Amino acid sequence: MEATSPRPERAVLVGVCRDARQRSFEKESLRELEELAASAGAQVSEVFLQEKSKPDPSYLVGRGKLEEIQNSVLSCQADLVIFNEDLTPAQLRHLEGFLETKIIDRSELILDIFTQRAQSREGKLQVELAQMEYWLPRLTGAGLTLSRLGGGIGTRGPGETKLEVDRRTIRVRISRLKRELQRLEARRALQRRKRQGVPIPTISLVGYTNAGKSTLFNALTDQKTYVSQRMFATLDPLVRKMVLDSGQKTLLSDTVGFIRKLPHTLVAAFHATLEETLEADLILHVIDVSHPNYEALREAVYEVLDEIGLEGTPILEAFNKIDLLEQVPHVETSLEHAFISARSKEGLPRLLQRIEFLINRNYREVHLTIPLHRGDLVAKLRERANICSQEYREDGIHLRASLPLADLGRYRQFVDDN
Repeated sequence: MEATSPRPERAVLVGVCRDARQRSFEKESLRELEELAASAGAQVSEVFLQEKSKPDPSYLVGRGKLEEIQNSVLSCQADLVIFNEDLTPAQLRHLEGFLETKIIDRSELILDIFTQRAQSREGKLQVELAQMEYWLPRLTGAGLTLSRLGGGIGTRGPGETKLEVDRRTIRVRISRLKRELQRLEARRALQRRKRQGVPIPTISLVGYTNAGKSTLFNALTDQKTYVSQRMFATLDPLVRKMVLDSGQKTLLSDTVGFIRKLPHTLVAAFHATLEETLEADLILHVIDVSHPNYEALREAVYEVLDEIGLEGTPILEAFNKIDLLEQVPHVETSLEHAFISARSKEGLPRLLQRIEFLINRNYREVHLTIPLHRGDLVAKLRERANICSQEYREDGIHLRASLPLADLGRYRQFVDDN
């Protein structure tokens, strides 16, 4: 007899908006929360939205709405209630006591998804650190959460070390995780310096989750990385070679997708991974232009980029999924941009042209003659420039190189203007 698979957890979603002006935004946020719940493996039974100018300090929502939620939990036989706001320890305790079921908030749901998706050792350590730092201030007075041993959403992750130990043990574990991640970060920095030693331009893909980054990554690099409609389908960064039409080699990196209300503990834990973005020569921002509220999602990405300290790096916006639209829309942006479909590859030739222009606009191709006894200068040039050709002659070492404009003055005496 075949074993029957367990039914998915049933979830009730709850959102709160401060006034009528925020209602449409909160409805969109709740639709996103529904996608997140599905990505975590839950089946959404009902969605509640309350307009409340001042959140209740004990329950977040009002007493009447709380009773509606309680009736829904009983009638739907819901396994958990997911709130679209971060809950305080007191609210968590009061809600679990009143509703007598598992309560989680948006941040914990996202952390649970990251736990399921992380594959590499570094990714798993980053997620565990984020979970530990999320739960540390919530240990005091936590009710049913202290005995969550039944499995399911909100219980995955570090296992026993998550809640059943005291603050001191958790702090020790956090310290160990940070030391281990520092070692991995140092190794990543070494790999990055090695790549910089061979001056190949690097391009970093960023974008809101499910904007089509992985599909574009595959189209540009001829790879077959995992692509899914689920949110946060891939977490671990990928770096692959990409050859432009001119034959120029570049490195393309794909990072985790961003999202509104991304838990700060996750941003902090994934800082080392996101540093790949900070070190890039060009940011390729993928935007799902078919999304009805793509402007807000676009801004959410820039908020995260600001949070990790990105500044001064050129940005090329790729408005993706135009194959889902009847006509290409007019967009308000002062940045370089292109309209594409990563799936059908429409618009990719122009995108590649813009990439090549942007990564080379701060370089100039020059011919240099370096004295034979100054091999050290050739070594330094290799670190800073793209050497196209090198030839030894009686009068010196002749180089054809693409040199950063910032370094042009340093080597001006060796430039052959003829």
